Amino acid sequence: MYELIRQEGRAKRARMTTVHGVIETPVFMNVATAGAIKGGLSADDLRTIDTQVALCNTYHLHVRPGDALVHRMGGLHRFMCWDRPILTDSGGFQVFSLSDLRSIKEEGVTFRSHVDGRKIFMGPEESMQIQSHLGSTIAMAFDECPSALADREYVTRSVDRTTRWLARCKTEMQRLNRLETTVNPHQLLFGINQGAIIPDIRIDHAKQISEMELDGYAIGGLAVGETHDQMYDILDQTVPHLPADKPTYLMGVGTPENIIEAVDRGIDFFDCVYPSRNGRHGNLYTKKGTVHIKSARYAEDPRPIEEGCGCPVCRGGYSRAYLRHLYKAQEALGLRMGVMHNLYYYNHLMEDIRNAIDEGRFAAFKKDALDEMHRGED
Repeated sequence: MYELIRQEGRAKRARMTTVHGVIETPVFMNVATAGAIKGGLSADDLRTIDTQVALCNTYHLHVRPGDALVHRMGGLHRFMCWDRPILTDSGGFQVFSLSDLRSIKEEGVTFRSHVDGRKIFMGPEESMQIQSHLGSTIAMAFDECPSALADREYVTRSVDRTTRWLARCKTEMQRLNRLETTVNPHQLLFGINQGAIIPDIRIDHAKQISEMELDGYAIGGLAVGETHDQMYDILDQTVPHLPADKPTYLMGVGTPENIIEAVDRGIDFFDCVYPSRNGRHGNLYTKKGTVHIKSARYAEDPRPIEEGCGCPVCRGGYSRAYLRHLYKAQEALGLRMGVMHNLYYYNHLMEDIRNAIDEGRFAAFKKDALDEMHRGED
């Protein structure tokens, strides 16, 4: 159930109740591709930094350890020791990212595994079956993610096929949820809007999938080559044609600035690898921008990553100087601390956004937050 609590302009503050707990939105989903956060964070760590939702990758878990094994282990929640919601993507993005290793037909997509080269076939039914084995809270429909810069003829064919695939996904999920052996008979299905950066295709597709009465709607195929302004323009034109009484998810986005701008355009679910990937490389987020902790300027800096931050790293008293040392010495602890801080930052950016919408001051929050990010450190 999705309950819209408050709106300010198009920014939405909502609450989604699932079989695995309540999701307060807008929300950032921490990316645990293979059932784990890269950087060494456990399920207990994720709870400590107030993670609401973990996002796992259908394709990668199918390749290893295998979704059948996860099913035998009681599903992904039990396998990960994670008792809060999980969203699994469908494998559709790998149609885009593994373009050199796949071929697309109406039935589905044939991949070459990036691990061992073995042939894998995945269509709408197979994707739903894998996600049912995993038992995630929310399953994503199987789609094709065309390049944002693809030509109109290709995008039209691709989007039409994605719509047909979505209908097959819905039918298969309904069948799977009725099985006695299913891990999660209450699994939800989100459809995905595609259309590159061609507004009329995006709008028509949004209207079509809105009629399918799904549990939520995602906008895919952005942040894959277009500019930020192009992405914002597509959101401006597309989101109004998706159901306002259902969650709206912008896939794979993005920077803190992207998130604030997208919330202002009606998005309430996000995911991105940036906080964990940048954390592993020593790029640490603060309200005043990014601290590049490997820089020599921090060699004797006694301050925490960010003054007033409540993450375990900053609250624990670890200095920038110590963190720089860990990264320069290639100690795993440095990577873990950087990822933990960054995910805490993202989770609490979302909390600040929710509070601002609750209190009717999101417009002022947006201006102040973006101004501070652009101004940088003193």
